[in-house]
Amino acid sequence: MKCKDVKYSYRKIWMIAYPILISTLIEQLIGMTDTAFLGRVSEVALGASALAGVYYMVLFMIGLGFSIGVQIIIGRRNGEGNYHLAGVTFWHGMYFILGLGVAITLLSELLSPMAMQLMVSSTQIREAAMDYVLWRVIGLIFGYSAAMFRAFYIGTTQTKALTVNSVVMLLSNVLFNWVLIFGHWGVPAMGIKGAAIGSTLAGVVSFVVFVVYMRLCIDRTRYGLNRLPKLSMHIMKLVLRISSWTMVQNFISISTWFVFFLFVEHTGERSLAVSNIVRSISGLVWMILIAFASTGSTLVSNLIGHGNNDGVIALTRKVLKFTYMVILPLLVVISLMPEPFIMIYTDIAELVPASVPSLWVLCASYLLSIPAIVYFQAVSGTGNAKSAFALELVALLVYVVYCYVVIELMRSDVAVCWTAEAVYAAVMVIMCRVYLWSGHWRGKMI
Repeated sequence: MKCKDVKYSYRKIWMIAYPILISTLIEQLIGMTDTAFLGRVSEVALGASALAGVYYMVLFMIGLGFSIGVQIIIGRRNGEGNYHLAGVTFWHGMYFILGLGVAITLLSELLSPMAMQLMVSSTQIREAAMDYVLWRVIGLIFGYSAAMFRAFYIGTTQTKALTVNSVVMLLSNVLFNWVLIFGHWGVPAMGIKGAAIGSTLAGVVSFVVFVVYMRLCIDRTRYGLNRLPKLSMHIMKLVLRISSWTMVQNFISISTWFVFFLFVEHTGERSLAVSNIVRSISGLVWMILIAFASTGSTLVSNLIGHGNNDGVIALTRKVLKFTYMVILPLLVVISLMPEPFIMIYTDIAELVPASVPSLWVLCASYLLSIPAIVYFQAVSGTGNAKSAFALELVALLVYVVYCYVVIELMRSDVAVCWTAEAVYAAVMVIMCRVYLWSGHWRGKMI
């Protein structure tokens, strides 16, 4: 029997969001660690880590996108009270994602050198980026597996596991990077290669923590996690029907981000280094946004599972208001005091003033990015992954064309290049809001 009057208060939104927020912030600190350490190695290492880091994220987002689709299904089953099937869905997602991880790792090791040769013009940047990629991709399978655990914890609204995991992962990453990048405790200084190895080892630690937490803190019998289920083609087809769209959507989305950095790299090593700093600072704000938007997505999925379709718009408005309340003060602080934030990532004097205009542009773009991502995640939470993919594809096409004209053809100043974020967000806000308020998602069965 479904409950039609289920509502989520601001307190409930916060109770689910804050562990996601803490975990994503800590994960951002992991990226900050890499950038801050490499920003003290050289400008080439800093710029190369931008390209290599986004290149790795392109590969990682394939698995993460798949896990987001599984998360939507788990959230729906959790809302229906069908807890055992939520666990079975988790296992089927894990079956697929492990095979996917092995395949992509092998393909990357074979094809990445050729891809970098074709795409990156600077020899120094290319060689440093490959040092990072070849070692970082080794940990892809553990990253994919951790993403599937994350999908289960968020989908079932048991998000405290994310906080525990992220704290351990951050401490591991800082230790590994400090030892391997600069060379301590008798280990030779490896520079950018050490950053890749350190992050890979931290990913292994993250996976182990998720496994231990599930064994110690989750009612495995209730969710059917205490034994491996037989492969069900019916469940696997459902998982693939939803997750294939979120997987492709996330891959294409982050690929356009990689295209942005490739275009910027063509304008010079200084512009690339500035963009890496701005990207890292942006990540702090972005992870807060994603925490609230992901909460909105899983609550929408649970709400529809309860049968309360009419509450979706009101819930989305609450999440949007809450997100603005948290992020806007941070944007004001960053805009008024940009230099201290920039100096977290580099001690190269020339890069600090060069990065300020781009950072101001980025902060302004978040006024549109906040509703864009909250609305989009709400669309995804309805279970209509195909429509969500189509909406973002249109926005990404506009984004790529804008980047090509402004960066590749016009060779604009790096601050002007960052206006592409506002263009993408504006298109997303318009399309996702129209879709949500149209009600075309009602009655979508998954």
